[in-house]
Amino acid sequence: MHMADALLAPAVAATMYVASTSTAGASIFQIRKEDKLLPEPDTRRLPTMAVMSALVFAGQMVNYTIPGTGSSGHLCGGMMLTCLVGPWAAFLSMIAVLAVQCLFFADGGLMALGANAWNMAFYGCFVGYFLIYRPIMRSKLFAKKEKKVADRMKLTMAAILGCVITLQLGAFSVVLETSLSGITDLPFGAFLALMQPIHLAIGLIEGLVTTAVLLFVYEARPEMLKDLQEVSQAKAKTGFGTTILILAIVTVVIGGGVSLLASSNPDGLEWSLFGNAEAGYSANMGLDEEDYGVQSSIAEAAAGVQEKTALLPDYAFAGDEENPLGTTTSGIVGAGMVAALIAVITVVGNLFRRKKATN
Repeated sequence: MHMADALLAPAVAATMYVASTSTAGASIFQIRKEDKLLPEPDTRRLPTMAVMSALVFAGQMVNYTIPGTGSSGHLCGGMMLTCLVGPWAAFLSMIAVLAVQCLFFADGGLMALGANAWNMAFYGCFVGYFLIYRPIMRSKLFAKKEKKVADRMKLTMAAILGCVITLQLGAFSVVLETSLSGITDLPFGAFLALMQPIHLAIGLIEGLVTTAVLLFVYEARPEMLKDLQEVSQAKAKTGFGTTILILAIVTVVIGGGVSLLASSNPDGLEWSLFGNAEAGYSANMGLDEEDYGVQSSIAEAAAGVQEKTALLPDYAFAGDEENPLGTTTSGIVGAGMVAALIAVITVVGNLFRRKKATN
C-alpha cells in the first residue's frame, strides 16, 4: 500500500505529513507519560521494538499471491507491533520502518511518506488497538472455556478483525487522498471498488500471519502481550532473551531467504492502478506506469533525494535487479537498519529524558 508521490498533490501530501508528525509527537508524549508511572525503567521495550520492527520490515518484503486476481499482498504490521509494544511505540516503530524503506530502498515516495505513515500505521496502531484489540482482550468472551483456550480465541479474533478492518480503512484513505489530489484518472467510486475487495483478501491473510506470531509469543512469554489478563511469570515457557532471539532468527530467515520466494504480481494498490493484463488478468484502472498522476516540482525534488539515498533501490543491486543476492542483502541489511534506528531513537530519547530530570 506504499503510495508513490505521483498519487498526491503537494497540498494533500503536506496535510498528511502534519497529521502523521502530530501523531508521532503525541506518541512520544504518551510514552514519556507512561514511563513516569513505572516504578522502574522498562528494559524490555527496546529489544522488543527493535526486533519486531525488523520483523515487520522483513515481512513486508514477502508478497503473497491473492489467488485468481493477478495481485499480491504483503504484511502491513501495525496490528502485530501494537499487540506487543502498545499503540504509541508501535506508531513510532512503523514510521522507522517506512522511513528506511523510503530513503534506502525507494519503496514509497518521500513526499508521500506522511500519507503512507497514516495509511499503514495510524489505523493499525490506534483504531486496531483502542477499538478492536483492547476491548476484545479485556472482554469476557469465551469465559466458559479454559483460560488458555479463551486467550487463544480472543487473540485470533482480535488479530483477524483488527487486520481486516484497519487495512480497509487504510485502503479507503488511499482512495480519498488521490481523490482530494484531483487525479481525474482515478474516479472515486471505481477506484474504491477495486481497492476495498483486494485489501479485504490481503487483510485476511495478514490476520492469519499476525495470529501465528501472537500465539507463538503467548506460548513463549505471554506477559509480552498487551492487555492479557492474569498473566504470571510461571506460565512462561521460554526466557525473554530466548524469545527475542528466536524472533530475530525468524527475521533473518524471512528477510534473507523467504523474500526470494515473494510473488512477482503487483500488490493491491499497484494492481488497482495498473492491473496485470500481461499475465492474463484485468487491466483495472489501466494507468500508464511511466506517466500517471500529479506532476510537481516538489515531487521531482523528493525523487532526486531518493535517488541519492537509495542504496538498494527496489530491494536489489542497482543495475543488477535479477541478482537474488540483492534481495537477500536488502532483507538482512534493511532489517538491521530498522532495528538500529529504533535503538538510536530510544537511547537518544532516554538521554534527553535523564538530562531534563537532572536540571
